[in-house]
Amino acid sequence: VQLVESGGGLVQAGGSLRLSCAASGNIFSINAMGWYRQAPGKQRELVAAITSGGSTNYADSVKGRFTISRDNAKNTVYLQMNSLKSEDAAIYYCNATVYRDPYTYFEVWGQGTLVTVSS
Repeated sequence: VQLVESGGGLVQAGGSLRLSCAASGNIFSINAMGWYRQAPGKQRELVAAITSGGSTNYADSVKGRFTISRDNAKNTVYLQMNSLKSEDAAIYYCNATVYRDPYTYFEVWGQGTLVTVSS
């Protein structure tokens, strides 16, 4: 199973970006999916997460600006980022809890996509 992210890039402060992450491989089902980020010199932190039922959770720093969503039929999770700030600049990583059968699950990480915000 692998996660492939896309959508990162350079954006001006106040602008928007949409990240996508598609899971592929031997997948029975996917439970939670989420986005984490890591800025230089900082620890990786949770940005947003969404369950298979659509319940969401956001870091306080992005509430009201970022929206996480998913398409279960496509095994894809999205992160719409609006009103971007310089402090949002980081490498964004996709994460998923993947079941390969009804009883066996594991955590998968994407390779990361860089988001750069210019002031």
